[in-house]
Amino acid sequence: MKVLNFDELMIGEGRPKICVPIVAKNIEEANAQASEIANMSADLIEIRGDFFEQYSDRQYVINLIHEVKVITNRPVIYTFRTGREGGEIQIQKEEYVSLLKDLIASKEPVLIDVELFTGEKEVKDLIGFAHDHGVKVVLSNHDFDKTPEKEEIYARLKSMEEMGADIAKIAVMPKEQYDVNILLDATTMAYLEMDIPIVTMSMGKMGAISRISGEVFGSSITFGTVGKASAPGQINVDDLSHMLEIIHRQCVK
Repeated sequence: MKVLNFDELMIGEGRPKICVPIVAKNIEEANAQASEIANMSADLIEIRGDFFEQYSDRQYVINLIHEVKVITNRPVIYTFRTGREGGEIQIQKEEYVSLLKDLIASKEPVLIDVELFTGEKEVKDLIGFAHDHGVKVVLSNHDFDKTPEKEEIYARLKSMEEMGADIAKIAVMPKEQYDVNILLDATTMAYLEMDIPIVTMSMGKMGAISRISGEVFGSSITFGTVGKASAPGQINVDDLSHMLEIIHRQCVK
């Protein structure tokens, strides 16, 4: 398994790294959240661009990312989650690609989230553009309606790797407890057979176990919350850190 190294932060090695999303309307709210997160057990920050009132103002967003980086002293993932995958805003494909390219070119985020089903041509173009600018790519897919079969989950993760992603991420919604097992089985399969770090989660309260068991099954990042959650089932960051440490000490050799 390839490990991504950001200074001393090793993604894909050891216990899952905790990423805390910032869900804010403006710079002032983002800075307030960042100040709170700075004193917590967070390894990464995700900035959810689709929550910003001025999401299309490139310089405004670049300044916001920069200030969050300074306050938290953590690597930043920039994510614009589109409406079709559970985000706050649905924008046209051309605007989505243009926005991500402008933020990549700024080199403020060290990681950029790209949605798998944006389009094969657009995704490959974004990945190439990001790598040319020294930015890593989280290729992602979010299914808020169901949990696909294990083979389909694995196929989506594998396709992310084949397209050049640095991290492959998938989140699915369980309808029954067996669906959580499907996600965890697919996670183990991908962890054993793929060469890039993977991030998986089963959303909602039913899937909470998937957010704390990554070191056992192979998911390398988990998302905790400070205040407003960016997805259903996220756990408070301090509680999450405590549970991850217990699993690391007691259950993982």
